[in-house]
Amino acid sequence: MTPSVPTTSASVQASAPAAPPRRRRRRHPLRSTLAVVVFAFCVFPVYWMFSTAFKPSTDIQTDQPQLVPLSWTLDHFRTAIESDGFWLFWRNSLLLTVGAVLLALVVALAASFAVARMRWRGRRAFLVLIFAAQMAPWESLIIPIYIMYRDADLLDRLPALTLIYFMITLPFTIVVLRNFLATVPEELEEAAQVDGCTRPAAFRRVVFPLLAPGLMATSLFGFITAWNEFAYANFLIIKDQDSRTLPVWLTSFQNTFGTDWGATMAASSLFALPALLIFLLLQRQVTSGFASGAVKA
Repeated sequence: MTPSVPTTSASVQASAPAAPPRRRRRRHPLRSTLAVVVFAFCVFPVYWMFSTAFKPSTDIQTDQPQLVPLSWTLDHFRTAIESDGFWLFWRNSLLLTVGAVLLALVVALAASFAVARMRWRGRRAFLVLIFAAQMAPWESLIIPIYIMYRDADLLDRLPALTLIYFMITLPFTIVVLRNFLATVPEELEEAAQVDGCTRPAAFRRVVFPLLAPGLMATSLFGFITAWNEFAYANFLIIKDQDSRTLPVWLTSFQNTFGTDWGATMAASSLFALPALLIFLLLQRQVTSGFASGAVKA
């Protein structure tokens, strides 16, 4: 009878196959340099807008522009805030944007569920029309929409502009939510129905939490699109001053005597601040886990 040889951790480690060495990622200096150049090219106009908003008028109109302001002032922001209709136009833009985004989310959620989960005649043609509407330039429809709104007596009305923003953001919202729904297994809904949930309850408790990243992404896109829109707000609401939005309000700093660049940059900074904050807040939630609602409570 042969004596048993005790196995030590050293012998086990020696007999175990060696793990393959990890490959180190090579850093490409050309890619890094190109990324820095593109980043600077995109960020510099935004930085110049904010820095100009804090510069005195003498530094703005100088022949030797300063990259970093040597002196700071808040007079331009005071001029922008105290201008006529600032808070009214702010309220109009906020109501239009939030209304269009919420309406697009509700309609797109139902449409994407019908496309992703149901089988009905004309579904492919409907998707083709959605993609065609997404690719169509909305600026080319200004004149037809203006004629339709004029004949229907819908000019100078904020709900009419909300409907336009809703139509602009709806195709993209449907496409994105449909793709998110396609990644959610139908077995999750079936398991919830086996546990006693109805189909609407299964969608609300299981599928809807999984759509949170898609809802946040489409909300962000819709908010930025409706918040920055200028053409329709300028051409469809041109008479009633109380119905104007912030993009149209930015043109009020231009007159026959010139342009108040300090106030314009300050107003542009105030105008871009909400979209920037919304982007920073929703960016974390968009990249959150897709399986947050798959665990049974």
